[in-house]
Amino acid sequence: MKRIFSILFLFVIISGCGKEENYIPEVAVNYGVTVTEFSIKAVNNVLLVPNNGVAGLIIVKTPLGGYVAFDRCSTVNPEKLCKIVPDDSGLTATDPCSGAKFSLFDGSPQKAPAEKSLKSYTISLQGNNLIKVTN
Repeated sequence: MKRIFSILFLFVIISGCGKEENYIPEVAVNYGVTVTEFSIKAVNNVLLVPNNGVAGLIIVKTPLGGYVAFDRCSTVNPEKLCKIVPDDSGLTATDPCSGAKFSLFDGSPQKAPAEKSLKSYTISLQGNNLIKVTN
């Protein structure tokens, strides 16, 4: 009986010791930009916002007129804090450290070695004038 409990205990210890890989930490995000300011500063409907989130924010106006927001921190080796860079098309972004690509419409991985989607944030449009990004 002791042997069974010892084996069970060892199994619990081993399975509980792993750390989650490619984890992007939670940080408070509360950023707002007016629709007018977004239109002026955005390039190909993509606005880069430094000093927010883990590695900055990327806010994208979708073809249907909505907005999405992601952290610029790549999910490939996030401990390196590589900031994704939007491609000229405005459809994808590339991690300059690994070469991974991500969709700018839903954050999904588009090219290896990316396996996880970008960290997304909540977007709300307040009064049809202010784009608010929160988590």
